[in-house]
Amino acid sequence: MTRQPLVARRAEELIGASVVATAPVAGGDVSTATKLRLSTGQTAIVKTLNHAPSGFFEREAAGLRWLGEVPGGVPVPEVLGVDEECLVLAWVEPGRSSGDAAAEFGRTLAVTHAAGSETGTFGAEQEGFIGRLPLPNRPAPTWAEFYAVRRLLPYLKLASDRGAVEPEDAAAVEAVVPRLTALLPEEPPARLHGDLWNGNVVWGQDPAAPGQGRAHVIDPAAHAGHREVDLAMLALFGLPHLARVLEGYQEVAPLAEGWEDRIGLHQLFPLLVHACLFGGRYGARAAEVARRYH
Repeated sequence: MTRQPLVARRAEELIGASVVATAPVAGGDVSTATKLRLSTGQTAIVKTLNHAPSGFFEREAAGLRWLGEVPGGVPVPEVLGVDEECLVLAWVEPGRSSGDAAAEFGRTLAVTHAAGSETGTFGAEQEGFIGRLPLPNRPAPTWAEFYAVRRLLPYLKLASDRGAVEPEDAAAVEAVVPRLTALLPEEPPARLHGDLWNGNVVWGQDPAAPGQGRAHVIDPAAHAGHREVDLAMLALFGLPHLARVLEGYQEVAPLAEGWEDRIGLHQLFPLLVHACLFGGRYGARAAEVARRYH
């Protein structure tokens, strides 16, 4: 590891410890990540983003803290410092995935979901971000309403405005909205990660079992929502040992009847987000999924 003076100095101002060395970390889709070795012996990671939207890192930090405050819930990296320009987190030492670690992840995720929200409504007190896109979170009393007006319709409009979804495909997705009340079971709000694709699951080392993996979650778009959203997103892009995750989850909090049939319904939102961000076939894919529920 060498030492990048500007990054090191910014981190030192936030956390009050000297940075001995730095090294770039590959894999970030939005932010630039740098690994830090601190004078305390601790290892950390600092995330930076040029011209970050106002509140970008603060909302991520708040989401991590909200998820991490649940006893027995899914592990998250500790927030060491945050400001408008960067976020410093404790480093999660990579481990490896396994069926047992996946089942434990399912159990801890169920505990986090069950912690719910303080207000009993769906949404969050503040607006958020998913990737670099704004994430509307104004509360709504039912999941069907929230999912329609804070998730599907805003991103369908944005995808349409960007030419990322054809008019007939947009119509197919929009046709699902009036049916949401009938399609979605009523459940209390769950404490969601909100952007739980496989890239936001880090298989870190388990201190109790050296060499074994223990799943941590990172980069949340945290809010109160329907618990099937996190599970549907895990399935969308393929998490290792997903069957064991679901097995562990069901041990703690059995899912409502028909949840498998609703996976596609809750994948419409991330597919529309990807259409907004990346174009390609994501808009058409969202329409293909939507037509199953007509």
